[in-house]
Amino acid sequence: MTEQMNVTSIELKQWEKGTYQLVDIRDEMSYAYGHLPEAVHIPAEELETSTLLNRTGKVVLYCKKGQASAEAVEQLREQGIEAYQLTGGYMQWLMDSVAEEQASPQADTLYKDIEQSITKKFKKAIWCKFTKAINEYQLVQEGDKIAVCISGGKDSMLMAKLFQELKKHNKFPFEVQFLVMDPGYSPANRQMIEANAKKLHIPITVFESDIFESVFHVDKSPCYLCARMRRGYLYSKAKELGCNKIALGHHYDDVIETILMGMLYGAQVQTMMPKLHSTNFEGMELIRPMYLIREDDIKAWRDYNGLQFIQCACKFTETCTTCHTDGTTSSKRLEIKHLIQELKKTNRYVEGNIFKSVENVNLATVIAYKQDGVVHHFLDTYDGECGEESR
Repeated sequence: MTEQMNVTSIELKQWEKGTYQLVDIRDEMSYAYGHLPEAVHIPAEELETSTLLNRTGKVVLYCKKGQASAEAVEQLREQGIEAYQLTGGYMQWLMDSVAEEQASPQADTLYKDIEQSITKKFKKAIWCKFTKAINEYQLVQEGDKIAVCISGGKDSMLMAKLFQELKKHNKFPFEVQFLVMDPGYSPANRQMIEANAKKLHIPITVFESDIFESVFHVDKSPCYLCARMRRGYLYSKAKELGCNKIALGHHYDDVIETILMGMLYGAQVQTMMPKLHSTNFEGMELIRPMYLIREDDIKAWRDYNGLQFIQCACKFTETCTTCHTDGTTSSKRLEIKHLIQELKKTNRYVEGNIFKSVENVNLATVIAYKQDGVVHHFLDTYDGECGEESR
């Protein structure tokens, strides 16, 4: 690709607003997670047919790191469109933004406004739901030492800030340790996590593992294996640091999506529990304190404070072309997101109903269920019961 087809994020800021169209060609989930301001979303595979694309003026494309956008720019150029690619893609723009923020005179005080937004503007949507989950599911108790596990994304970063706020208001003594595991991140991803932690005044403890390298050549379900290994490493490090709990940043939408995914793809009724005892690490427990917080509210908090976080630092998705393809867990979750949105058009209570469905299980109307690995079938006790047609 020739030099005139590239534009850096710094150069782009110097272009006059309204003289070009900025286009994000990544997948839908990546765009929803975070994108450049004013960017239009047109997935790479839809560029040729999309009516959203400006075919008569300047167009600037970007993907995650620049590989996919380079090919797309060449194709548009062949069609006579004045197309450019953002050098280094979304990741480079993030890095440039971090450097700019660190040089800002307000860099050392920004975190105070972010903390204030949690208990003021987002008090009802985020803070109150966080404390409600803590109390309702008894997630934090006196004497706990909790490893708050930070992946670098919006959910875990917000969770860390929520725990810091909880410490300010705690009614009983407990400790927190902000834990980051580096399973083989690229230097850019590692730098982004550390820069955001510094900006948010989160004192992280980073430890390294070789998980990405271990699962890189696994063909079948590498993501499942990676997730299991990451959980084990987190438990092990947390226990080494004297913690008795690890906190993960799963939210309300993760819960309802997991319920439907289990039914539609796993042929089972199950949910993502607010807390679990570890089966492999005695005395350790997993908690999910963001259990009642909606993802849209997390995004609103992120955007209100002008924050940018990494979405996926996985070694498998570094090239922009391997993410969310042919039947992965991510694409199935996206299908479920779409399904819920469609159902919501005719039933605005559908999300709450899905969530509550696993709280209102009537075993008398269930064909079979499992408990401690044992299957209990309705026929086991059927002949000794009095039937009711109302069931």
